[in-house]
Amino acid sequence: MEKIRLGVIFGGQSSEYSVSLHSAASVLRSIHTERYEVVMIGITLQGGFYHYTGSIDDLEHDHWQNEEHAKPIAWVHGGMVERETNEMISLDCCLPILHGKNGEDGAIQGLLTLLGIPCVGCDLLGSAVCMDKEVMHRLFDQANIPAAPYICLHGEDPLMSADEVEKIIPLPWFIKPCNAGSSYGVHYVDNKEEYEQAVADAFKYDGRKKVLVEGAIDGFEIGCAVLGDEALVTGEIDEIEMAGKIFDFAGKYEMKDSAIYCPARIKKEKSDAAKELAKKVFRVLCCRDMARVDMFINEKGEILVNEVNTIPGFTATSRYPSMMNAAGTEFGDLIDTLIDLAMQKEIQL
Repeated sequence: MEKIRLGVIFGGQSSEYSVSLHSAASVLRSIHTERYEVVMIGITLQGGFYHYTGSIDDLEHDHWQNEEHAKPIAWVHGGMVERETNEMISLDCCLPILHGKNGEDGAIQGLLTLLGIPCVGCDLLGSAVCMDKEVMHRLFDQANIPAAPYICLHGEDPLMSADEVEKIIPLPWFIKPCNAGSSYGVHYVDNKEEYEQAVADAFKYDGRKKVLVEGAIDGFEIGCAVLGDEALVTGEIDEIEMAGKIFDFAGKYEMKDSAIYCPARIKKEKSDAAKELAKKVFRVLCCRDMARVDMFINEKGEILVNEVNTIPGFTATSRYPSMMNAAGTEFGDLIDTLIDLAMQKEIQL
């Protein structure tokens, strides 16, 4: 059988650049190489695109940008061209392993659509909707999906005072950028004196200068991996245990003062309800192929949606692959399924 020529895209102009390198390295080590001819495509922090031919270890440790193994490319319909040699490299499918700006917001998905290259994961619409937490909340409101109360602050408007916010949403609050991930710029605020500094820091991480103020949920966080397009399946529900109020970068990627339980330590009825809610969210936000839906269970036992990640962390031990593994889908097989979904979708179009 002829191999599928798969472009694996990593790096990117994002604060989550380093997360992408680790995820991409894990995928490259786990992918079924007998099925794919892998073409590694790196994006620098400055936005340059390169065909990378070096080692996975150098990629993971950010030593991939060198003249010997990284050649600049230009995109053309159906693939790319190495600028120095004019060699055309066609691509059957691309797997973007990019987090944050230009990776999860629909930018790379739109580019690949214009190039006629099937793309794994959510398309432009679903990616953009899920990336912008204000838009996401508005759709939740329309679809009666339970979530925390919120206010969106726009950088061009006069800043609401802490007293004005408190009249609408009682303390404590979570303050976060509308368009960022990996908990960058997220603050737990339990007194009004911290408000302005937390908002200013959140604005630094949002290119569109929008910041969300959400009412803090008294409870614990769970997640659900959703996989599919016309028919949806879910992984096992997982549960996050953390010492602090925020599952921050160190907690997510170094497991500092944090633990993840999969399956979650909840009753089957609650787990089943969370899976059904996750699938509803997936549909409402126009997702396809994969997404991780993050939720809370509050002190009353109610399930509320927090946010949706369209390109979640993707190492073999990351939450999305771990949830799918707990449901019986091994990491390499998960990658196969996602690529099949992308290519079938394009054929149907």
